[in-house]
Amino acid sequence: MKKLILLGVLLLTVAGCASQPRQADDPSLMLTEARAHPEQVKGRSVRWGGEIASTLNRPDKTRIEIVSRPLDGSGRPRLTDRTEGRFVAYVDGFLDPVVYAKGREITIEGEVAGVEPGHIGDYPYRFVVVRAASQRLWPRRKPVVLRPIPDPYPFWRHDPWRYPYSPWWW
Repeated sequence: MKKLILLGVLLLTVAGCASQPRQADDPSLMLTEARAHPEQVKGRSVRWGGEIASTLNRPDKTRIEIVSRPLDGSGRPRLTDRTEGRFVAYVDGFLDPVVYAKGREITIEGEVAGVEPGHIGDYPYRFVVVRAASQRLWPRRKPVVLRPIPDPYPFWRHDPWRYPYSPWWW
């Protein structure tokens, strides 16, 4: 009986150590809302992610421009063409632009700091700014290779007795 109680306590202790991914204060806060009403959402914590469009290092921080994508349950950006636009994340310190390269998937957690004007090409754009408390650079996805399965019975497709004879239904 003591062993059973000890096992139960051990399981509860181990289960208590398991952690869920940190959730934002308001997971329903959308990027379009933040761009439309920046003063109302300033200071709210968010968890957004997507694909890196550019990385620029400044003397004390790194600016990452991200094309927003919806996140899955683990916080990784989904492979979809659906986007709400772009946002900018400022990360303290230096991040190597070769590692944080264009096309890599990233998830940012932090606070909305406002909106900054910018351009995408020649198009003027208002970027929502996030002060990043943490970031997660996801490993590159491995391409799916589809190999054809060889036919185990290659000769069954061709009737050797058919030619020059006509089919049986004629």
